[in-house]
Amino acid sequence: TPLKVEASEPARPAAPMPDIGAVLAITAAELSRSELSRPEPPKPESPRPESPRRAPVTRPDLHDDFQSEIKARVANFRAHQERFNREREAYCSATMAKVHAALQEGPQPPRPGK
Repeated sequence: TPLKVEASEPARPAAPMPDIGAVLAITAAELSRSELSRPEPPKPESPRPESPRRAPVTRPDLHDDFQSEIKARVANFRAHQERFNREREAYCSATMAKVHAALQEGPQPPRPGK
């Protein structure tokens, strides 16, 4: 079934277009009146005295602070990695010891092909 579209408001007739010549004449008249009533720009007075120059801001030397912080972070990272390596080696050694003990306790499985 086709949809039915209803307009909510009745269509209004289009407003007549204004006369372009009359609009231009009014605009030109307003423009000339505003130019006549415009105040003159102020005349330049004596040049302003120069403001005193400020001393340049000295930045604190942070090179040593950054360098010492980086060294401390690298040392902490290395210590952390060494701890991981020790723990991993200990776990591997303990696991391999259990495997060797289990192999020595039980009967030897037959080798395939022999």
